[in-house]
Order: sequence, then structure tokens, then C-alpha cells
Amino acid sequence: MSALDWIVLFGTLIMIVSYGVYKTRGSKNIESYLKGDNSMKWWTIGLSIMATQASAITFLSTPGQAYESGMGFIQFYFGLPIAMIILSVWVLPIYYKLKVYTAYEYLESRFDLKTRILGAFLFLIQRGLAAGITIYAPAIILSSILGWPLVYTTVIIGSLVIIYTVSGGTKAVSQTQKHQMIIMMGGMIIAGLFVVKLLPEDIGIVEATKLAGHLGKLELINTEVDLENRYTLWTGLLGGLFVALSYFGTDQSQVARYLSGKSLTESRLGLMFNGLLKIPMQFIILFIGALVFVFYQFNQAPVFFNEAAKDEVYLNDEQKEKYQAVEQQYSDLFEEKRKQVHLLSTAEGEEVEDLKQKISSIHDQEDQLRDEAKGIIKATNEDLETTDTDYVFITFVMENLPKGIIGLLLAVIFSAAMSSTASELNALASTSIIDIYKRNIYQKGSEKHYLIASKLFTLFWGLVAVFFATFAGLLDNLIQAVNILGSIFYGTILGIFLSGFFIKYIKGNAVFIGALVAQIVVLYFYFFSDMAYLWFNLLGCGIVILTGLLFQYVKNKK
Repeated sequence: MSALDWIVLFGTLIMIVSYGVYKTRGSKNIESYLKGDNSMKWWTIGLSIMATQASAITFLSTPGQAYESGMGFIQFYFGLPIAMIILSVWVLPIYYKLKVYTAYEYLESRFDLKTRILGAFLFLIQRGLAAGITIYAPAIILSSILGWPLVYTTVIIGSLVIIYTVSGGTKAVSQTQKHQMIIMMGGMIIAGLFVVKLLPEDIGIVEATKLAGHLGKLELINTEVDLENRYTLWTGLLGGLFVALSYFGTDQSQVARYLSGKSLTESRLGLMFNGLLKIPMQFIILFIGALVFVFYQFNQAPVFFNEAAKDEVYLNDEQKEKYQAVEQQYSDLFEEKRKQVHLLSTAEGEEVEDLKQKISSIHDQEDQLRDEAKGIIKATNEDLETTDTDYVFITFVMENLPKGIIGLLLAVIFSAAMSSTASELNALASTSIIDIYKRNIYQKGSEKHYLIASKLFTLFWGLVAVFFATFAGLLDNLIQAVNILGSIFYGTILGIFLSGFFIKYIKGNAVFIGALVAQIVVLYFYFFSDMAYLWFNLLGCGIVILTGLLFQYVKNKK
């Protein structure tokens, strides 16, 4: 990296952290620290909600997802706008009426204390682990760029987030996320423009889009009914709806964003803002990934995108020779592919299908060579990661974009990590102090006592996230890892809340038992079946409600 890139990167990060600390200094009580004095406008809420969900994983893994499997991942978000309407109409008024700090306070008023603790506990487990993954994503990049141990880069990123989150609480998170979101989307659009600019002179955006479609990367909608397929129209509309309801309606990292609004109307507008813009935002990021795929049809891609793993192979003379032989075959194959893709860019009629089959055959051969390369990597060191989807986009950035733009794109990834992690730490602290500490451990503290405790809990969860980040390399594609982790717990939490909101018949003991049964069943399906993870949300939610109804009926009969 050039000196200009370092200046752009660290200048952006220091500006964001300093701004967050400066704008939100001086919180005097937990209402100011945890709810931002209810001063947020709808556009701040909307951008904060989007920034919370758009972690560094979004900007690292999503383009790689499109590169690898096409844009079908967009279906994951099809249930989101419907969820925003449901939450705005029925759920937000309840939270505002009760004037809660966290979503889980509602569970005690509707059911009982043990149900509140269970809901909070499930959230703390899920979000505490997810925070580690969102720190790990950019840490691996800085680690590979600088050649530093992963633990150093993890600590640096975690420390930057902890500084302004501990300092300013909810207001610091929301204020910084406005600017982070602008940097993130601006940087990604610039990257997309450069992808097109770097294509051959006779290949513009129209030709690139046509090629991406011919090569199977623009298949947005899959209407087949297949419980093992993660991304179909039905998993998006049903499973995606339930995960969105749970994430935005019951996950404190999101609830805290709109509970800080000036009014119910501001919070509703913020949610709807997110519902309208989230799918277009994901479409743009996925489309950039598809364009990167087209770019690598005309420019030689590495046989394996994780350079750090390749470097370790090169230290072993025997494995290095095998790997170089695979690289040479891969390079020879590329020349034929480039020729066929160029012909496809101007082909029409029957010639298109013939060329698509030839290119598909070449891609199959490339996949076989990539599998051989992965086998060599594993033979070199069993602990090395052989999934390289998360490295596709950053490899393109580092090897092809001009000075200054590389620093900007890295700032995008770090900003995303910081914004998402800050929301998570703030929410974890809120839930810990309000639902666990203040409610069950120490109820007679002063405002100053609880403010200090809130900051200490923020620091504690930051350290937990940094610790877990050191193990995140054991996961496959990071964006899927976060969504899978959420889906394991979200269905159960949503079932508890939906029972509370809409089914007055179910009482505390019944919903508590239903939640325990649902969580056990979901964990069983996760470990011992091939069910697509989005269905876990529907499964867990349904079991909570049905089991709760059954136990309540039996109890009433007795």
C-alpha cells in the first residue's frame, strides 16, 4: 500500500472515532447513554439501522457471494419491507407506550421475569458471538496486508470501536453511523465504476451485464420449493420475513436504534426508510460482485484468492512445486476462456448457447484445479482455511485499483466493522445493565453508578468480541456464518414476542416451556439435518407458539 492509501485509511478512521467522542461527550445518566435522550431524527435512525446491519462482512463477503454463486442471495431480503410495515404498525407503539430501554423489558410486563431473562440470555449469546465475527472480518485483511499476527489487528479494531462506544453510548453510535454509511456506499459505488473502467475497451456496462447474465450470475429469483436450498423466493419471503421480524423487532442492537427517536413517527419513518433502501443497497453490492466476476473473465484470477495461504504453501518446496503446476494449468486454461468470453460478448442466436456450454466446461475444469489447489493447501497445513470467497473482492481492490482508492475501500470495510460492532456492544451493554444487573442483581444504585456500570459492560462485551474474533477463522463464508448464527436463535425469540403481541391466551409458563422446546428442536435440525438455515426462523417461531398453546390448554384443563 502507498503512503496515500495509509493517509486515507487512518485519516478516515481517526476522524470517525474523534467525531463520535466529541459530539457525544458528557453523558450524565443512563437515559442519555442508552437512549440518546430520544433526540434522533428519522434519517439518522434509518441510516443507523442500515449501518448496524451492513457490517464489514457485507462488503467483504457479499461481492464474493455473487462472484461464487450469483445474485440469488438478494432473495434473503425479500421479506424485509413486509416486516418493516408489521413492526411500524403493531410493535413500535407498544414499545413507546411502555417507555422501555430494551425489548426484553416488555416480556416481563406481558409474561414474567424468567421469560424476560430467557429472551435477554438468548440475545446475549447470539449477539455476543456475532460481534466477534464482525470484528474478525476486517482484521483478517489488515493482518494479510501488514503481515501482522491476527491478534494484533483484532485488538486494534476492537479498541477503536470500544473507545467511542464506551465514551458516548447510543448517541455516539448513531451519530457516527450517518457518516460511516455515506463513506461505505460512496466507496462501493466508486469501486463498481472502476470495475467497468478496467474491462476491455469494447466491453462497457451493457456488455458486462449481458455477459454476467449469460454466465449465470444474474439469476435473482428461484421459485423452486426446496428446503435444502438456502436462497429461493420462498425462503426469502417466509424465512426472510421471520428473521427480519426477529432481528428488527426483538434484537436490541436494532431496537435501540429506533427507541432513540424523537417520536413514534420518527422511528416509524426510520424503519420504513430502511425497508425501502435495503434491497437496492444489497443489489448494488451483489451487482458489483457480478461485475468483478466478469472482470476476471478477461484478467487472470489467482487459482486461490487467499494469498496468505499460498505464501505458506510456497515455504514448502515439495508442495510449492505441485501448486505451481496447478497454477500453470489454470493460466493455460484462462487464455482459452478469455477468447470464448470475448466471442460471447458479441454473439447472438444459437451461437450464444454454444459458447455458454464451452465456457461452462472451462469453468468446470477451473473448479477442479481450484479443488486441487485447496487439497495442496490442506496437505501443507490442515489448519489453513480453504474457503476463499471472502477474499475475492479485497484481492480485486488491492491488485487493481489506483492509489488512494485502495485506502478509501479499506476505510469502507473498517467503517462498516466499526458501525456494526458499536451497535452490538451498545445493545449488549443495554441488555446486561437493564435486564440482568439492574433488575436482578443491584436495584438501589444511583444514576452515576448505573452509568459507570453501563460503560464497564460495554468494555466487557468489547473484550468478549475481540476474544471470540480470534476463533472466527474456523468459519466458512462470513456473511452466511452471521446469518446462520442469527437464525439459530431468532426464531425462538420471535416466537416469544409474537405470542406476547398477538396471542393473549398464552401465559408465562407456557411460552417459557415452548421457547425451551423450540430452541432444542432448532439446534437438533442445525446439527443433524440439511435444512436451509432460513427455515430455522419459521421453525423456531412456530414451535414456540404451538407448544405454548398446547401447554396453556393442558394447564387450563387441569
